[in-house]
Amino acid sequence: MFEYDSFTLPNGIRVLHKQVANTKIAHCGIMLDVGSRDEEAGQEGIAHFWEHMAFKGTKTRKSFHIISRLDSVGGELNAYTTKEKICFHASVTDNHFDKAVDLLVDITFNSIFPEKELEKEKGVILEEMSMYYDSPDDYLQDDFDGQIFANHPLGENIIGNEQTVRSFKREDFIAFLQKNMNTERIVFSSVSSMPFAKVKRITEKYFSEIVAVKNPKHRSLFNSYRPSIITKHRDFTQTYCAIGNVAYSLNDPKRIPFFMLTNILGGPAMNSRLNLELREKYGFVYSVESSFHPFSDTGLFAIYFATENKQAEKCLNIVKKELAKLRNTKITDKQLKMYKEQLKGQLAIADERNNGLMLMMARSILDMGKIDSLEELFQQTDVVTSGKLLEIANEVFAEDQLSVLTIQKP
Repeated sequence: MFEYDSFTLPNGIRVLHKQVANTKIAHCGIMLDVGSRDEEAGQEGIAHFWEHMAFKGTKTRKSFHIISRLDSVGGELNAYTTKEKICFHASVTDNHFDKAVDLLVDITFNSIFPEKELEKEKGVILEEMSMYYDSPDDYLQDDFDGQIFANHPLGENIIGNEQTVRSFKREDFIAFLQKNMNTERIVFSSVSSMPFAKVKRITEKYFSEIVAVKNPKHRSLFNSYRPSIITKHRDFTQTYCAIGNVAYSLNDPKRIPFFMLTNILGGPAMNSRLNLELREKYGFVYSVESSFHPFSDTGLFAIYFATENKQAEKCLNIVKKELAKLRNTKITDKQLKMYKEQLKGQLAIADERNNGLMLMMARSILDMGKIDSLEELFQQTDVVTSGKLLEIANEVFAEDQLSVLTIQKP
C-alpha cells in the first residue's frame, strides 16, 4: 500500500503529503479536475488561458510580485493545462514551503484577470500558438487528436484558436470558473522531508478561507470514433506520420496490460520493436514513439515518427507489420519476463523523481480515488499474461480500426 498522509478540509479540498528522507526540497501543487475538454463551443483555449492569467494579478499581488516571490529565493513556480486537469505547482527549499503554499493558493483562487494584462497575454498566447504551428511534432500530435476525437472537446487544441483567444474578456474567465470550480475535486499534494503535522498546519492556514463550491461535472462522453486516413500538406522538411486508435480509459482493467504493450511496441527503451526496425535495422527514422494516454472515459493510442518523403510508405508498412505480429503471435514466456522487468525498472526510476511523484499523487486521487504503491504496480504487471496482451492487441491494433495522418510537402 502506498504510504502517505492526508486529510480533507471543511471546504472539501483534499491535502496529501508524502514524507521522504534526505532532501531539502519541497515540491507542492494544487491540481484541479478541470481541463480543456470542459470548455463549451466558443470557449476553446480558455482553461489554458486561465492558467496564464493566474500569474497576472490577484487581490493582493501584481504580476511582478507573483513571478518574483519564489524566484527570489531560488524556487520555481509553474503550471500546466491538459485535456482534463489544470495544475499550479512549485518547488522550493523546505524553509520556504509556507511562501509556496501561500502563493499557490493566491493565484488559484484569487485571480482578478486585469484587463490590461489580459490584452497583453493574448499576444503571448498567439505567439505560443505560432510556435506550436511551426513545430512539426506538436502540429502532428494536435491534428491527430482532432482526427481521432473529431467533433468533440477532446479533439480541440488545448491552446484554443486565434478567434477564441482574441475574443476572451474578463467576465468569460469568471463564468468558466463559476461553472467548473468544485472544491471536492481539488487536491493539494506535497512531497518533502517535512513532518505531516507541519504541512497540515500550513495548509489549514491558507486553505481554510476558501469557500466550498460544488458544481456537478457534465463532461460530454466520447463514443463516436470512426477510423480515417488523412493526408495534409505543410512545407516541412520531412514527412510526419501518426497512426493510432481510441484505447482504454483510466479505470479500465486493461489499462496496465496496454501500457506494457505500447512499451514493447515503441516505448522509451532503445530495444522497442519499432525502434529496432525503423531506426536500427533500416535507418529510416531518428526516433519513433508509441504512446497511450488514458482519459476518464476513453483513451488515445498513437505512434508518431518522421522520415524522408520517399520512405514514408515503407515506414507505415513496417509499423503495420509490427502491429500485425502483436495481433497474431503470442509473446514467449522469456520475452514476457524481460518486458515485465523492463517496465518495472522504468516505473521504479520514475518513482524516485519527487516532483513527478507529487503530481502523480494528486492525479491518482482525482482520477481513481487511490494511489497505487510501486509494489502494487509491480503486482499488476506480474499478473499480465501473453494471452491478455494478444487479446488487447487484437482489440486496439485491428488494422480496419486504425487512423492514419500524414503531413508532407505539397
